[in-house]
Amino acid sequence: MLNMPKDAHTLPALAALVILSVTTCAAVPGPAYSPRSEAGDAKIGSLLIYNIYSSSAVNAAIENTRLTITNTHQTAPTSIHLFFVDGTTCNVSDSFLCLAKRQTVSLLASDFDPGATGYLIVLAIDGATGAPHSFNYLAGEESVKFSGGHHAHLGAVAFSALYNGILPGYNNQSSTATIAFNGTTGYSSLPQMLALDNISDRPSGNKTMVIINRISGDLILGHADTIGQVCGLLYDENAIAYSFSATAGSCQFISSLTNNFPRTTPKFESLISAGRTGWMKLWSPSGAGLLGAMITFNPDAETKEEAFSGGHNLRHLTLAPGSGDAAHSYTVPVIPPTCH
Repeated sequence: MLNMPKDAHTLPALAALVILSVTTCAAVPGPAYSPRSEAGDAKIGSLLIYNIYSSSAVNAAIENTRLTITNTHQTAPTSIHLFFVDGTTCNVSDSFLCLAKRQTVSLLASDFDPGATGYLIVLAIDGATGAPHSFNYLAGEESVKFSGGHHAHLGAVAFSALYNGILPGYNNQSSTATIAFNGTTGYSSLPQMLALDNISDRPSGNKTMVIINRISGDLILGHADTIGQVCGLLYDENAIAYSFSATAGSCQFISSLTNNFPRTTPKFESLISAGRTGWMKLWSPSGAGLLGAMITFNPDAETKEEAFSGGHNLRHLTLAPGSGDAAHSYTVPVIPPTCH
């Protein structure tokens, strides 16, 4: 905080300094971030995916998620279609929001989808028809806490619309549209291989939760695609790799890192022993697009200098090879937003 001087003779100089600061600040410093950049949580886009939301139907104070959506456009409002995907049943519920220019809104999972755990899709749509619309100005963030102690702040993963206006090929009479993650005429490509970096050891009290989401499905029928088989490599501190695989019959996979997952030989807790770290990469052998996050909880984080809690989205190492086919797209309903 600036300490204001008591000497009145210094006030004109301060005033000049303030005026100078204002007049030299550029309104838009530098070129805009390219919409052709690949999906990530450090950019804005027309479609956002929040990797995890959860709330307790019994006690939302100990398990809940605050989801924030921001319209960064300086002059234009927008409408958005929200799809809450239940991670276990893969069933989908939806809602609408309308954002004014420069507006931020925050939602609690306990208000919109109480007692459920899953992931959230936020799609920019045309305010009149409800059709997917190019509006690469949406940003998002979430704060999630679980009853077991895990908590983190995660950025929403943003996908750019790589077209202008209404989604190309959309029929004005149609009640459906296809969100193709093809990296050319639709939306940014999906990641296929993900990385969990800095895996901490369990003997020191670290409990790492990994979340994996399959990004595709028919949201009209209210069902997201299941993950299926996942392959992976776990690297110990000496950079030696150990392979593993798993199968998930749901659209969201959540597990703690233990001897049960990933199942390696030797066991996970032998490879990442006390005081050691490691990292992991995993992918879909079918070429499915995946997203995910990792959250580590250490109950001694407030009392031991070497103990920490927190999380981040998984790193994107490679892109899914799909060209926007059914395995790499969402089919969405087109409904005029009720908030218009």
